[in-house]
Amino acid sequence: MLDVYTVSFFGHRQIDRFFETEEKVAALVRKLITEKEYVEFLIGRDGEFDQIVASTVRRAKHNIRDDNCELIWVLAYPKAEYVNNADSFDEYYDSVEICDEAARSHPKAAIQIRNRSMVDRSDLVVCYVEHETGGAFQTKTYAEKTGKDVINLPAD
Repeated sequence: MLDVYTVSFFGHRQIDRFFETEEKVAALVRKLITEKEYVEFLIGRDGEFDQIVASTVRRAKHNIRDDNCELIWVLAYPKAEYVNNADSFDEYYDSVEICDEAARSHPKAAIQIRNRSMVDRSDLVVCYVEHETGGAFQTKTYAEKTGKDVINLPAD
C-alpha cells in the first residue's frame, strides 16, 4: 500500500520576502519529493503564498520528479473563478477538490472550515505567518493545538 504524506500550506495574502520564501518552499518541496514515497500538496489558492507554492511544486514536478506527488487545490466552495475556467485550472492542478463541510456552511465561515479540514488530513502544515491576526494565523494556531508538525517559514 502506498505511503501518502500530506502537506498543507497557509499564508498571508501578501508576502514581504517573496524570493526568500520561494527558495525555502523550493528546498522543502525538493526534500519531500525525494524522501517520501508519495506527497499530496494541498493549497487554498487565496494569496501570494499559495501562488508561490503552486508554481514551486509544478517546477519541481517538471525538473525533479512527477510520479510521486500531486498538487491539489482545495476550494471552500465552488468559486465563479473556477467554474468559469475549470478546464484551465484542471490542467494546472493535478486535482481540484471542494470541501463538502465548508461548501455547506455560511460563506463567512467557509474558508476557516476548509482550512481546518486541510489541517486535519495533513501530516505537515507549512505556514507563512508574520502577524498574529487573520486566517493564516488562526489556522497555524489550530494546527499547533491539534499537535500537527508545523513549519512557519518566516521564523525558520
